Amino acid sequence: MSFIFRRFFSSTTSTMSDAATQKAKQLINDNAVVVFSKSYCPYCSNTKQILDGLNAKYTTYELNQESDGSDVQDALLKLTGQRTVPNIFIGKQHIGGNSDLEAVVKNGKNGKKIQELLQEAGAL
Repeated sequence: MSFIFRRFFSSTTSTMSDAATQKAKQLINDNAVVVFSKSYCPYCSNTKQILDGLNAKYTTYELNQESDGSDVQDALLKLTGQRTVPNIFIGKQHIGGNSDLEAVVKNGKNGKKIQELLQEAGAL
């Protein structure tokens, strides 16, 4: 009986993980800018303030307010190597966290200024 339970539990966990990975990818693909966030995180708040100050259109996915938030956060770790929040994507490109966004605002990324990245992504 324990074999059946383990097998069921493992497949359920794998299915949940696959669903969370698909959800994360869908959010990244469907939005010019997406911020995976936690509502109480000061770094997440700073990221949102930066994007608001740039008049960027962005989607926020509050991991602590969604029933699958923990699974999505685990999926992001597999996709990006980053578990911390905020976890930011612009134009389907992983930016990183708040300090990474601040560096892009200050120095650009791959020779492009933040305004160019946002414009190319369709976020302005």
